[in-house]
Amino acid sequence: MSGHGAPLRGMLSAARNPEFEGRFGRMFKDLPVATYGKTDVETTENLKALGAAMESDDGPSDGADAEESAIPSLYTYFGQFIDHDLTLGPEGSFQKIRDPWALVDFRTPAFDLDCVYGRGPGDQPFLYDGHKFLLGGELHGGGGPAFDLPRNSAKPARALIGDPRNDENVIVSQVQGLFLRFHNHLIDNGMSFHEAHVETQRHYQWVMLYDFLPRIVNSGVLDELKTNAEYDADKIRFYKPKYYPFMPIELSTAAYRFGHSMVRPGYRINDDHLLPLFDVVTGKDLRGKQPMDPAFGIDWARFVETEERAFDGAIGTPDRLRRLQFAYKIDTSLVNPLAHLPENVADNPPPSLAKRNLVRSFDFGLPSGQVLADFMEVKKLDEGQIVIGKATGSSDDKQTPIADISKVFVGNCPLWTYILAEAVAYQDAPVVKGAPGDGRITTPRLGPVGGRIVAEVFLGLMFADTKSILGRDRDPDWVPMGGADFKLKDFVTFAAPAIRTVGA
Repeated sequence: MSGHGAPLRGMLSAARNPEFEGRFGRMFKDLPVATYGKTDVETTENLKALGAAMESDDGPSDGADAEESAIPSLYTYFGQFIDHDLTLGPEGSFQKIRDPWALVDFRTPAFDLDCVYGRGPGDQPFLYDGHKFLLGGELHGGGGPAFDLPRNSAKPARALIGDPRNDENVIVSQVQGLFLRFHNHLIDNGMSFHEAHVETQRHYQWVMLYDFLPRIVNSGVLDELKTNAEYDADKIRFYKPKYYPFMPIELSTAAYRFGHSMVRPGYRINDDHLLPLFDVVTGKDLRGKQPMDPAFGIDWARFVETEERAFDGAIGTPDRLRRLQFAYKIDTSLVNPLAHLPENVADNPPPSLAKRNLVRSFDFGLPSGQVLADFMEVKKLDEGQIVIGKATGSSDDKQTPIADISKVFVGNCPLWTYILAEAVAYQDAPVVKGAPGDGRITTPRLGPVGGRIVAEVFLGLMFADTKSILGRDRDPDWVPMGGADFKLKDFVTFAAPAIRTVGA
């Protein structure tokens, strides 16, 4: 932790000082590499065929949807924000390099918000106005004061933030803005820069551990990592760094890519705008990396439970316009726009996110899901549980056994696909009262392979950071504002206090 004027751990310092460099590596060494053909070319083609089967054909939805989970949509992009806080790697070379130990993670593997604070106001003063973060132009439509990110004078103007990836889309840009405003409100309440930094970090870590993880990981998996209902470092079996924390390739190229299946094809961000992920014709979409349209302010109650909102309003009613949108289920299906990534999102082939994920996992020599399940000594999925398609239960949504795509996948499922199929098999009850199905359905959550990888890495990094809320030097008396039930919705409410009420 650094005070005003002192350098913070972050992306740019890592390039200069090996002490702040992270590394990619493996959690599971010496397991056989999964192949899916007699040659690399045949393997790649089979993986692309599987990727194609994982692509759906849905467009933006503006109402209740059978593909919705009971996880509010903001958690999809909070997960993206967490990823950017942990990793920054040479993405362009991933498909050329098979040795993860040779890759440098120019992001500290810690939940320290270096993607927000950069190297601090003493070293990167262009991010700050004194002890507070600079904010950009005002945004409208969300019902309260909102702001774009601060930007430079380039054309298009680039965001002045600790990690440029947090300007990738309209939603994650405004999530970054919430962190800037959370810190600024703490300064306004009389804290020093150092105190506000520490408090913002602690609240972020609390939400990640006690709200985000329970939303996306099966409760039984998390219970196995606890003693007397508290997370226990001695229960971590597989994430065991020998010297320094590292970023496991099994997490970054497989387990943590579960979020891709949660993405909706579009989002209603406020009363006036239902935006698709991509619209290369009009440009009116969710893509970022440019000054934000002033009308694109997010009504946060559409993304997380900051207010009482309708879940299933009838078409044409105000309740429908203001309904809480849920993330799509963690399953073996990705929405159609992710099969056709624009050139400014993915400038090298293939343009399909599913295909890119599968080919990348092969390039890094990951084991199959079944091999990893055997090694972890957990129950493997039956072949009949590995089906490709939406987990809606509807006869209108095609479910394809993976064996029908190619026999090479029988007992040999790519790890990323296996983890998504496993989530469907390990469903939990909804965590939002009144969520889709009103408690009569369950929500897929990461199981004993995928969930264990994600949870162990998160917990391992937290225990390794001596000043984290699980670290050796933590303040045992600290609790978040409002008490132990503090959640992402409370973080949003504090950062953006003037949230409109229904009917206002």
